[in-house]
Amino acid sequence: MRTSSITRTTNETQITIALNLDGSGQHDIATGVGFLDHMLTHIAVHGLFDLTVKATGDLHIDVHHTVEDVALVLGSAFDQALGDRKGIVRMASFYVPMDESLAFVALDLSGRPYSVIDAEWGQAPVGQIPTSLFPHFFESFAVTSRSNLHARVLYGRDDHHKAEALFKALARALDAATMLDERRKSVPSTKGTLTN
Repeated sequence: MRTSSITRTTNETQITIALNLDGSGQHDIATGVGFLDHMLTHIAVHGLFDLTVKATGDLHIDVHHTVEDVALVLGSAFDQALGDRKGIVRMASFYVPMDESLAFVALDLSGRPYSVIDAEWGQAPVGQIPTSLFPHFFESFAVTSRSNLHARVLYGRDDHHKAEALFKALARALDAATMLDERRKSVPSTKGTLTN
């Protein structure tokens, strides 16, 4: 079973995430930030991951710590569920349109964290989330999932659509990259390992 369950508690947030990589898209998500719940639901549904996310945070200050810490714990959940990464496809990419917007995500579950996020945003928050936190979510996820993550919004007008396209593209790329290739009996690396 490629599953994980992680709880992280700090003075700013309390987060529990359970993940099944080989699920069917079942989800139970409550972070206190509606638009974040919406984006995490896309990851579950379009990635076909079973995902439970329960988070409480210092929302009386703002949403920053909750968004950031959920990304960190979600990345850790993927890292834990992948184990030694033996037999996975490892690399994948996906384009997703959302009305007038088009987003692209390329992902390598390489064991080496790196991210490049290329997107232009307006000034207004989407839901409760400042648009500056969308690239920060992807960067934080890349660090703890130990993945090389490139995300780009090619064009679009509506920031809601841009964000939704990005998260759907992440979901589809994660689904493809985490799949097991029955032809591969070892770790997909010429080094023989996908650890730091």
